[in-house]
This record gives sequence, structure tokens and C-alpha cells, in this order.
Amino acid sequence: MVNFKTYETAQGEAAISLAKAMAEVDATTDATMVAVVSAFDLSAIKAAAPNLGVWTQHLDPIDWGSNTGWLHPQTAMERGATGSIINHAEHKVNLDHVEKLLAQLPNDFPVCACAADIDEAKSLAALSPTFIAVEPPELIGGDISVTTADPGIVSGTADAVKAVNPNVRVLCGAGVKNGDDVARAIELGTEGVLLASGVTKANNPLSVLRNLISQI
Repeated sequence: MVNFKTYETAQGEAAISLAKAMAEVDATTDATMVAVVSAFDLSAIKAAAPNLGVWTQHLDPIDWGSNTGWLHPQTAMERGATGSIINHAEHKVNLDHVEKLLAQLPNDFPVCACAADIDEAKSLAALSPTFIAVEPPELIGGDISVTTADPGIVSGTADAVKAVNPNVRVLCGAGVKNGDDVARAIELGTEGVLLASGVTKANNPLSVLRNLISQI
């Protein structure tokens, strides 16, 4: 799961190119790729990579009407969104927001709720999102993967989430850069990773994407 954020190298035409690289890896390997993109780019990316999972970076549990600046789930889906992350460290919301959003969305629309620590992951797991991604904020965008810097939070989150709700799938992120990091994440009990700059800032994203899945 690659979060495009608002990196200049992952917006507009650059976002389309990156999504096409992800779609190529998705179609030619056993790995599942998901592009988490700017709402502005949803339609263009879905058109360019129709078989790729294209998610939005945030949604709001709102009705139609006077909601300036908010992101309506139905609009996102009509523009091609096939899932969403929520509660990223850079866009925090409260549990009530997450609960209302999940209630509003179709059952087959996946959501990955981000957690800063094990306690937050447990609280989110009780709401039954599709995924929970644990990402210690201090490691996001850094050079050391969470799987190296704090493996205990990865394995601890996996155990804690499954104890609360065995149907929730666990990811980890923050500092993930290569295949070693991904392999270690899986060894620690996750089913995949959520990352950003390791791919979005790469000189050769396709090469990095292939390296990420080289040991699974």
C-alpha cells in the first residue's frame, strides 16, 4: 500500500506514471498493490490503471449539503476510489469519526485505519475496519524501518488486534524501504506494509516496487 500523500513526485502526471508502475507489478506478481492517492487524482489514476486498487487518503462521514472542504464518500467512489485510509498520523480524527464513516460505507469498501501505537490499534480494531496499519509517527519518513527500530510494536499490534478482532488484517509502516523490511514485517505478524517516500521519492519506482516484494 503506497501513500502518495502530496509529494510533488506523486501528483498529476507523475501520479499516473507511478500508478502504472504499481499496476504492472500487481499484474505480474502475487503481490497486491494499492495506490493511496490525492482525491484530485482519483479519476485520472483509475482511468489509467483500471485494475489497480486506487484508494483515497481520507473520507468524512457527512451527508449531502453544506460541508465545505469535506470529502463525501459517495463522491470519492464515483471518482474511482475502491477504498480509503483514515486517521493517518498527518490527518488524525477521533474514534467517533471512524465509527460513523465505517457505518456509512458499503460493506465491500475496504478501509485501513492507521494507529500510532498498540492502544490506539486496539481501540480501532473494536470498530472492525478492514485493515489496521501501525505507524509510530516519529519514524514516518525516516531512514530506519519500524521493523528494525521497534519490532515489538509491530508484533504487539498484530497480537493485540487479532485478540480484539481476528478478522482485521494488520499492516505496518514508517521507514519501510526495501524487501528486507517487508519480509521482516510479515515475520512479525503483519500481512503487508503501508509506505510512502520509499517509493514516491525513488528515482526508479518500478525497481523499488519489485524489490519490496522480492522476498515474499
